[in-house]
Amino acid sequence: MAREQRNGSDGTELGRFLRAHRTRVTPEQAGLKVGPGLRRTPGLRREELATLAGVSIDYYTRLERGKESHPSPSVVDALARVLLLDKHAHDHLRDLAVCAARPAASAPPTAPTSSVGPGITLLLESLRPNPAVVVSRTMDLLAWNPGGLRLFVGMEQWPAEKRNVARWVFLNPGARTVFDHWDEQIRACVGRLRALAGTDPDAPDLVGLVDELLTESPEFVQLWDRYDVRAHTHGSKTFHLPDVGTLTLDYQSMQLEGAPGHRLVAHYATPGTPDHDKMVLLDMVATGSNVEPAEEKRN
Repeated sequence: MAREQRNGSDGTELGRFLRAHRTRVTPEQAGLKVGPGLRRTPGLRREELATLAGVSIDYYTRLERGKESHPSPSVVDALARVLLLDKHAHDHLRDLAVCAARPAASAPPTAPTSSVGPGITLLLESLRPNPAVVVSRTMDLLAWNPGGLRLFVGMEQWPAEKRNVARWVFLNPGARTVFDHWDEQIRACVGRLRALAGTDPDAPDLVGLVDELLTESPEFVQLWDRYDVRAHTHGSKTFHLPDVGTLTLDYQSMQLEGAPGHRLVAHYATPGTPDHDKMVLLDMVATGSNVEPAEEKRN
């Protein structure tokens, strides 16, 4: 991936993932008893993890350093158990193991399409007054209805090629004031990008964005190095918007069939509630603010 290659560090995504999570599991969490004294290694030592997972120390060391790239499913599952990985991280570790064993591609990968069909544009319009957007796998904003774009305060002033949710969350200072829990939003963004980096590290739509965020955002650097891969697909968010004040909306993220990596993210509120009234007002305000068409051609 971009930063690892740029810094010249060795290893693979699989090895870096294992190392990052190994340093976050304490001996006590792993069921080990440790004597008094200072441990220079944060988390588990390599030999401790190897022993608990039932593999040789040499084998695990080679795995972490990228010298071994064919761990069996049983080894992957044993490592996930010792590292206390949740289902998302466990599944990602399995994906990394498959990718590590895959022969190198003979040609550089191509970015998936960023075009959105007219049917999706009509769907977004039909969802009004519910704010809704379509984003790419790297969270480029591809299409929206008026309220959907208005949730990202100030993004309507950005050029189309710069409209990206992760870029907005990390690099637009105003984004910190939009959410009640900005820290949760940035973790979710990094989780999606990190998951993609594990399985498609040289993707052209990913490399440039990650390099930009690693250069411009200290918060992104800190979260990127943690190798968390969990992203949020549904829940609720509280927004503080200049147009309508504070409102809480539920949301649902859905993959769009036939458009690889594209997701529809729709927000909603229960009719008759103050939040629903504010949502309707947001749509009205956005409609009267000369919001651009719901899809722009991206170069």
